Amino acid sequence: MKKIVVLTGAGVSAESGLKTFRDQDGLWHDHRVEDVATPEAWERDMDLVNKFYNERRKNLSEARPNAAHIALARLEEKYDVQIITQNVDDLHERGGSSKVLHLHGELKKVRSTVDPSLVYELKGWELKRGDLCEKGSQLRPHIVWFGEPVPLIMEAARLVEEADILIIIGTSLQVYPAAGLVHYAFAGAPKFYIDPKASAVPFIPLLEIIRKTAGEGVPELVDRLMNSFEG
Repeated sequence: MKKIVVLTGAGVSAESGLKTFRDQDGLWHDHRVEDVATPEAWERDMDLVNKFYNERRKNLSEARPNAAHIALARLEEKYDVQIITQNVDDLHERGGSSKVLHLHGELKKVRSTVDPSLVYELKGWELKRGDLCEKGSQLRPHIVWFGEPVPLIMEAARLVEEADILIIIGTSLQVYPAAGLVHYAFAGAPKFYIDPKASAVPFIPLLEIIRKTAGEGVPELVDRLMNSFEG
C-alpha cells in the first residue's frame, strides 16, 4: 500500500473557527509570544499562561472538523496515511484520521513540570493552579513552547523519508524545525502544497502548488488521488 505523509499547519484548522497565530487578527495580534508561549512566561506568570490555553481549549470544544479533515481521513480507504501536524488541536482525530503525530504537543493534554513523561488527558477545558501530577508537582500545558526542543522531530523526519506522496497543507513553511521536514522527502515522490498564499519552495522537485484554502483544495486533491489509485 502506498504511503502518503501529510504535513499540516494552522490553515487546516482556521476553517473550523480556530484562530491562527500569524494572521492579521490572529493570536499573536492579541498576545506576545514571550508572555504566553515560553518556559519563562510560565515561570513569570503561570495564571496568564493558563488563561491563554484554557481559552484555546474552550474554543476547541466548540469547533468541528471541516471538509479538509474529513477528506484526509477518506484517503485511508486506499492509502497508508500518516498525518504530521504542527497543530495542537484534535480535529484530525475527530475528522477520522487514525495516525496523527503532533509535533508541537496536544492542547487537550497536560503534563508534569518535574517529569515530562507524565502526560495526562485533561478533563474539561480548564487547567488550574494547584492541579498536580502523581509526583505532586504542578501540571502544565502539554505544548512545545518557543525555546524548547521538539521531541518528535526525528520521528517525523523518518516518516517523511518513507513517503511515496507528500502533501503540505495550510502552513507558511516558515516555522522551523517543522518547515525543514519537506527536505527529507524522496526527490522522486510527488508533492502537493495547498495554501492560498503558497509560493515556490527552492530545491523541492515535483512540487505542485495549489493556491486554495484547505477546505476547497484538500477535497479536490483527495478526489484526484482516489481516482488515480494504483495500489
